[in-house]
Amino acid sequence: MNNEAMLATAPLIGFGEVRHTRLKPARHAFVYGTYFLLLPMRTLAREGSSTLARNRWAPLSFYDADHGDGRSPSKGGALAWLDELLAEQGIDGADGEVWLHCYPRVLGFAFKPVSFWYCHRLDGTLRAIVVEVNNTFGERHCYLLDAPRLGVELRADKVFHVSPFCPVEGTYRFRFMFNRDRTRTVACIDYDDAEGPLIETSVSGKLQPLNAQSSHQAFTRYPLMTLAVVWRIHWQALKLFMKKVRFFSKPTPPTSFTTR
Repeated sequence: MNNEAMLATAPLIGFGEVRHTRLKPARHAFVYGTYFLLLPMRTLAREGSSTLARNRWAPLSFYDADHGDGRSPSKGGALAWLDELLAEQGIDGADGEVWLHCYPRVLGFAFKPVSFWYCHRLDGTLRAIVVEVNNTFGERHCYLLDAPRLGVELRADKVFHVSPFCPVEGTYRFRFMFNRDRTRTVACIDYDDAEGPLIETSVSGKLQPLNAQSSHQAFTRYPLMTLAVVWRIHWQALKLFMKKVRFFSKPTPPTSFTTR
């Protein structure tokens, strides 16, 4: 494997933090502790896992239906959806491991503001990244980043409504980073509106094997984590409202599910 290849082929869990800074018209920033999963989807499809509760209830679990078009495991699950999306978009060669960075379900509840699909070639190099975004209105949209490189900024036009305090215009700037031995990751999403930089966000974490001990650690440290994500979104929205930040009504979602 070269320096872009993942070293592990078993499910991982990352412990870290989410950072968010709004630059204008009123500065607004917060940091929350968090954890997330990093799952080798092709390996799981072939071999399964004794450490990941998949498509069944557990304190921490993963359900295929929480991603993509929501298809069931009997229809290939989320990985089959991803492969179809890549084929439809003309992305060939992504036949290697697919690593999914996402939140789990916690006590059966899931809300996943953003998930990252790292799609590799057979030689371990990155072929594409799919950024899967959910809003609190139950809508979902994907941004497909073709021929990405770790540490190099990638851009996509914003077409999907996420926050009522941001217009659907401007550009996202993405950067994805792993350290050399793949024990730490950082994903940055910055947003520029028509007048320039508006929001800077990141999620980072130290990676370790997903097992009974690390799952217990995650659940006891953050017992209602996914519910807390939704609560915090609304709490921070209230703070922005109190700061009199402009409110934008929800527009019609884009007709295309994927923006390239």
